Amino acid sequence: MMSLVSLLLVGILFPTIQAKQFTKCKLSDELKDMNGHGGITLAEWICIIFHMSGYDTETVVSNNGNREYGLFQINNKIWCRDNENLQSRNICDISCDKFLDDDLTDDKMCAKKILDKEGIDYWLAHKPLCSEKLEQWQCEKW
Repeated sequence: MMSLVSLLLVGILFPTIQAKQFTKCKLSDELKDMNGHGGITLAEWICIIFHMSGYDTETVVSNNGNREYGLFQINNKIWCRDNENLQSRNICDISCDKFLDDDLTDDKMCAKKILDKEGIDYWLAHKPLCSEKLEQWQCEKW
């Protein structure tokens, strides 16, 4: 009985990160305010995110000694802080694990900052995969 109470308390005191696997249309709804920011269309964003993270907010990729987090694969060397890279510049002033939940507010804020400072080529998938023939990345609502 005591272990059940302890488990219940842990669940209340330390809620799990609510991650989310998006669909193209659900993600389009969530990102509609990014359409046109920096000249980038919503279809381009959807394509980039598909190729970078598969629409999965829990995606973490190790890359050359650094880690990239969430839908937008935001790097811990420059943009966010984590326990892996204590020397991060943390330009977005945020913990990297905030990019792993289903609240995209902070993800979008940081992605816009990256776009404004680095340009769309920060996301390597853009040029070869997401710069033309974007019809398939548009959400067709009935």
